[in-house]
Amino acid sequence: MSIQTVLGRIPAQDFGIILPHEHLALDYSHFHFEPPLKDLSELIAGPISLQNVGFVRQYPYASKFNLNFADNESLKGVKRDLELFKKFGGSAIVENSSIGLRTNLDLKALSKEAGVHIVAGAGHYLGQTQPSSVLEMSTEALYESILNDFQNLSCGVIAEVASDYPISNFEKNTIKATAEAQQQLKCGVGFHPGRHLEAPFEIVRLYLEAGGDAKKCSMSHLDRTLLRNEETLFEFAKLGVYLQFDLFGTECSYYQLNPTFDMPSDGDRINMLMKLVAEGYEKRVLMSHDIHTKHRLTSFGGHGYHHIITNVLPRMKAKGLSQEMIDTISRENPKQWLLIENVQE
Repeated sequence: MSIQTVLGRIPAQDFGIILPHEHLALDYSHFHFEPPLKDLSELIAGPISLQNVGFVRQYPYASKFNLNFADNESLKGVKRDLELFKKFGGSAIVENSSIGLRTNLDLKALSKEAGVHIVAGAGHYLGQTQPSSVLEMSTEALYESILNDFQNLSCGVIAEVASDYPISNFEKNTIKATAEAQQQLKCGVGFHPGRHLEAPFEIVRLYLEAGGDAKKCSMSHLDRTLLRNEETLFEFAKLGVYLQFDLFGTECSYYQLNPTFDMPSDGDRINMLMKLVAEGYEKRVLMSHDIHTKHRLTSFGGHGYHHIITNVLPRMKAKGLSQEMIDTISRENPKQWLLIENVQE
């Protein structure tokens, strides 16, 4: 069995540690937010430096420089961190920059230069990032767009398919189109939910009603949506989808996109993963970083794509998880999610 990368199909046994939710280039300027105090804007303005990196870490979406994740500085930083990811044992990264975020980055060239497998994502991001021409597309047209991405861009997964809450009509159509395409392609799917507790449930309901396969579905960002509500998280786990905790490396408790929410630490994430493992969900858990701003790259004082390998997996083992269980979560689970069942060998 094989996985579709930007450089072609690769035998599944050739994959090691896989990060299922990352970005290598995207336009995130739409999400610029001013900091709570006016004077902070002056401290955050301009390139990231030793003098302002602390402020940027606290208010990452207040820095326009930080949100520009498609310029030459970002590309250099991404290449360096991909090389470090490989050096420390990393194998593959899933690029989740779907339509609404996507840039013209040459993923094939980047994969060759870094020596890292890259799986490209198809589908559509939030309605608020789309031009009117996309918002007006029918479900059938959105479905055809996904199939075209698989054929013309060598995509291997539909991700990330994003929605706010309440889910807009356009976003409902993208979920339905995703389910229909998943039936056709037998591929993995990754969803980005709104920040309401009901958002992940509503997405899965729409997806399943449209014929999508639960066991090929991954729900992103559960660490900022359900982790603080353990009972609700375990209720969601019963739906049989992959449970993705993809903000590893984000250790600032202040969450600028939702100031009333206390962002979990890596320790919180690990502890919740261990509870899920204890309840028998070890084969439904995924881990990643969702790097999408400069300040999380090592060239700008961040943790890089290797953070889970170098800092998180050793902590999981120290807390009592076996190497077999760690390999299941970091290698086998993302591999099973990415396998395309109808690939002819």
